Amino acid sequence: MKIRPGVEVASLTDVGCQREQNEDSFGYWEPDDDAQFQRLGRLAIVADGMGGHEGGQVASQIAVKSLQQSYSESEVADPQQRLLDAIHSAHSAIQQRSRESIGLIGMGTTCTAAVIIENRLYYAHVGDSHLYLLRAGELRLLTRDHSLVARLIETGVIRPEDAESHPQKHVLTAALGVSDEITPDHAAEALALEKSDVLMICSDGLWGQMTGTEIQGILSSQSPKAACDSLVKLAKDRGGPDNITLQIVQID
Repeated sequence: MKIRPGVEVASLTDVGCQREQNEDSFGYWEPDDDAQFQRLGRLAIVADGMGGHEGGQVASQIAVKSLQQSYSESEVADPQQRLLDAIHSAHSAIQQRSRESIGLIGMGTTCTAAVIIENRLYYAHVGDSHLYLLRAGELRLLTRDHSLVARLIETGVIRPEDAESHPQKHVLTAALGVSDEITPDHAAEALALEKSDVLMICSDGLWGQMTGTEIQGILSSQSPKAACDSLVKLAKDRGGPDNITLQIVQID
């Protein structure tokens, strides 16, 4: 994997403590060609699959591979639209594979993808994997969960502080491959990145086992590689009930 100067990247995935197999997938990609790199930048993806014994793993792998391929081959000028088109292509690819195998019917996956072109960040997101930005020691969640609990909070049915203990906190309202149509969330406009900014994409197996303050403290004090190790260890120390996957990109 080629990583040009300007960022430090670290990734880690772990099956956790209670699952038999890892249904998460991730990818990081940069074009080999320098001219293409100027246009397409850097792409990071995390997908958290669901759908039984094999389906979740297949769905998340298709999401990462299809999104990366669609994005890399796109001739669309606008980076945000390029990324959204790639998300829709991944959705269609999962649905097509599901139709071809009865054992994969109903499989799906979350998908959170971020693109960095020069100092600009674009992202697109479906599900409940998270994209965080750490800037000057302050942690900010950029994505909004497509989950039942998030919807209940938005409509005032429950309080945010009640979300952690809600029995349906992991029930998704949107995922790639599941429904006919998807509406990915995305940034209204590109976000200008600054030196020393840290981005993290992670599955709910990570963020669901710790507070934002704990994530902030580790990202603020450790290198991307060390932070990956520390965050996965903390999630597993808390029981590790789900697969754990994260990618950290630090702007140098």
